[in-house]
Amino acid sequence: MTERRSLLSGSTFEEQIGYARAVIDDDWVHVSGTTGFDYTTMTISGNVVEQAEQCLHNIAAALTEAECTFADVVRVRYLLPDRADFEPCWPVLRRAFGEVRPAATMLMCGLADPRMKIEIEVYARRTTA
Repeated sequence: MTERRSLLSGSTFEEQIGYARAVIDDDWVHVSGTTGFDYTTMTISGNVVEQAEQCLHNIAAALTEAECTFADVVRVRYLLPDRADFEPCWPVLRRAFGEVRPAATMLMCGLADPRMKIEIEVYARRTTA
């Protein structure tokens, strides 16, 4: 029987828009595009590097709940409104993914809130499923 389970972070966006932070589907974990909001306070830094760090913190929480780590990530997408903001984030991203080397794409696009400077989406494959 296929296991399908939604994981919620407590972000007000999940309730307002109607989505889950992550969905476990058997051994696959799909983490939604995750922004730099601190979901406990629903605040966001104006600094793109700090937002990237918070994105990764939020993603790590979802992966942990799904019994995964960054080592299980096979695909990552970076979404940014301003391409110039991507390179300053590289050291933060390298700390999370440098050893893992998932397939990756950076897309330049508008995000849902003008305060958002980066959004990160990952797919992981659980080794414990």
